[in-house]
Amino acid sequence: MVALRMEILCAKCPAGGVGIYNPGFWGMNIEEGKSYNLVMYIRSLESVELTASLTCSDGLQNIADTNVSDWRKIQMQLLAKVTCRTSRLELTTSKRGVIWIDQVSLIPSDTYKGHGFRKELIHMLVDLKPRFLRFPGGTFVEGILLRNAFRWRETIGPWEERPGHYGDVWNYWTDDGLGYYELLQLAEDLGAEPIWVFNAGISRNDQVDTTAIAPFVKDVLDSLEFARGSAKSTWGSVRAAMGHPERFQLKYVAVGNEDCDNTKPFYQGHYLKFYNAIREAYPDIQIISNCDGSSEPLDHPADLYDFHIYNSADDLFLKKDTFSRTSRTGPKVFVSEYAVHVDGDTSKGSLQASLAEAAFLIGLEVNSDIVHMASYAPLFVNDNDRKWTPDAIVFNSWQQYGTPSYWMQTFFGESSGAVIHPVRLNSSYSGSLAASAITWRDNEDIFLRIKIVNFGPNTVNLTLSATGLEAGVDT
Repeated sequence: MVALRMEILCAKCPAGGVGIYNPGFWGMNIEEGKSYNLVMYIRSLESVELTASLTCSDGLQNIADTNVSDWRKIQMQLLAKVTCRTSRLELTTSKRGVIWIDQVSLIPSDTYKGHGFRKELIHMLVDLKPRFLRFPGGTFVEGILLRNAFRWRETIGPWEERPGHYGDVWNYWTDDGLGYYELLQLAEDLGAEPIWVFNAGISRNDQVDTTAIAPFVKDVLDSLEFARGSAKSTWGSVRAAMGHPERFQLKYVAVGNEDCDNTKPFYQGHYLKFYNAIREAYPDIQIISNCDGSSEPLDHPADLYDFHIYNSADDLFLKKDTFSRTSRTGPKVFVSEYAVHVDGDTSKGSLQASLAEAAFLIGLEVNSDIVHMASYAPLFVNDNDRKWTPDAIVFNSWQQYGTPSYWMQTFFGESSGAVIHPVRLNSSYSGSLAASAITWRDNEDIFLRIKIVNFGPNTVNLTLSATGLEAGVDT
């Protein structure tokens, strides 16, 4: 264990004492009247007199405080007296000596369903009506080096016992407080299908030979037992001890992320090892291959194949018909990452980008007999640390907003389970248009939604005509 050693040298310390502070990620949003749960571990050879305070970034305004003594795991609630958007947590003392401090956590008491997520951000996610949650990510799963890959078993159990790891792709350390269990729990809270993307023995820069893949296969089978095993099984009992004796409804797994290319020659050998082991142990689980089957058939078994696309707005618009030419036999399509991603005006999101993405989604919608799932990526970004642009939801410590790409997706919330109707465009500008029509039932009512994207420079006047719909359909 590595802990912070705070040595207090002053025999007569200044008023207010001396100590340390942490502003969190670019300041903490502390709001008047709200309570905040503080957890930390302290150790000292002598009795401890320590004050925990929430203060504004200038360190002058005391927002909340409470005294702690002795050495142990400390758990307390701090009540905010005023609002400060750039607050920090201070730990101070006026007593000479040495204190070791470790595993400090400060979280609002009113998180989403009590599971640690910021309510406003999850509410924006809920408004998109997500049907699945792909986790823990893409390249984050792999790492630039295998030693920095996501390892699920190091992200479960008590938070303070998790070793954490260096996310070398995005260049930050994570304590893995948001781990495998929490992501399964989030999917459950959202009413969404969890999709577990696991490391396939391959990173960006290194990989194991297929002859050495057996420990990775065993690791994945253990992860599935953790999620789906009985509370009396080896790994299911660990899940139960964490507070979830019921099995998680995990039905989809993806074998790696973007691993099927010429630089990773062992992927298909690895894939078959994973596929056969998972199919034997869990025949109902849908297995997703990284190899693209949109233009030619896969040479290995799969239930779905992964398709990623990041293009300019012009190119993505032209890709709207990609799956119109795809074979209807074989595995379904999972478009797990798509976005307009270029330098320039669309780098942080724009109307132009969202129009191209909408046209692309219309193409997926009309080909939903073969396209099973789709998701924009990335979903969230902190405005102070944009490792990737654009993103759907931008936030800081107290604000959040959706980019045009986010709001575009709200028009597709009813697409899952809807009836797709044929559309014919009669216009001299049809090459710059994309359109779809769906009907769906909500309680006793049936609704019709028509979506049309004009990606061209010309104004297009259209007359809508619908035939063959039953009476009583609302538009």
